[in-house]
Amino acid sequence: MKRISAVILGLLFSANVFAVAQHYVRQDGGHVQHMKINKVGDDINVEVDVDFEPAGGVDEGKRPCSHEVAGNAEKIAENELVLKKQVESEARYCELKIHLKGDAAVLEQSKDCEYFLGTYCKFASEGKPLALVK
Repeated sequence: MKRISAVILGLLFSANVFAVAQHYVRQDGGHVQHMKINKVGDDINVEVDVDFEPAGGVDEGKRPCSHEVAGNAEKIAENELVLKKQVESEARYCELKIHLKGDAAVLEQSKDCEYFLGTYCKFASEGKPLALVK
């Protein structure tokens, strides 16, 4: 019984040793973007969320919004990931390209991501980096 308990604890501990979680954040005016990358072995799970709250005269007449997309990402290059998520009840896919550069990440979104987002929110960072939270 002691051996079985030791083996189970060893397996749990060894799995956690290879788990890595990274958080990235960016705020630009009323937009706040957050990305979490979880790596466990060869599996990469990415969660991206965006919140928009109108701030001042520039955003007058715009409505607040909040959206999230999450799923398994594919590593297509040393510092590049792609997350594809199908729009519910549609044949369209929202595709996020994630470019990792040191302590920063830049996000690009496909045109079909607009079906997730509506008018004012955006997953894309527009060339501006999300900073790694340490």
